[in-house]
Amino acid sequence: MNKTILRYRDSVTALQGILVSTDAASGKRPGVILFPDARGIGTHSIACAERLAALGLVVLVADLYGEGRTAPDVPQARELMNGLRADTARWRERAEAARKALAQHDAVDPSRLAAIGYCFGGTTALELARTGAALAAVVAFHGGLTSERPEDAANIKAKVLVCHGAADSLVTMAQLAAFEQQMGRTGVDWQVHVYGGAAHGFTNPELIGAGLPDLAYHEAADRRSWAALLGLLEDAFAVSLR
Repeated sequence: MNKTILRYRDSVTALQGILVSTDAASGKRPGVILFPDARGIGTHSIACAERLAALGLVVLVADLYGEGRTAPDVPQARELMNGLRADTARWRERAEAARKALAQHDAVDPSRLAAIGYCFGGTTALELARTGAALAAVVAFHGGLTSERPEDAANIKAKVLVCHGAADSLVTMAQLAAFEQQMGRTGVDWQVHVYGGAAHGFTNPELIGAGLPDLAYHEAADRRSWAALLGLLEDAFAVSLR
């Protein structure tokens, strides 16, 4: 497994993502931009990137905050997250910078790109999709579903998958219903999977025993949502990943 720092930038900020790939595959391969949760690049996001890279994909774990900055705890993560999402144009530009950096990589087929994300990263992937970015697929795991510009959903070119926990107290079923109504007014290829008993953060085993309110790992939802991700990528990229 190869893990290297990929330096790129948006119009104002130097960014530092982690590029994960394997030498097992040759030629130009599909690429995945992986947006981490609000803490920034960490163990969970890199582990997910490694799983995808082992299947022959090239994965960029994107830098949300600049120079690879991360948050050590929830309050600081919330502060960084809120600072970025306060300006939707800047937030979207930050996400597009990651997409462009991966699209320009020598090992990547720019016509076969996906964006996925976890929690705030899932919200970020959806915001990138709403710009009309050149993406084949977008997947949000327990991501926020509201947007300051919900009507921009009509711009989405990608196939969209939202994986949501029915017991998520941070992103409510009412918000999910509003998202579904908005998407239903578009011609986008979209789907929503809801997992009973799953709370916010259900894909992250680091939450086991962490004692964080409103957050919990859910093994079945994690396993099933990963299978759904692979299914959508196979469809979007016309490859076999399992």
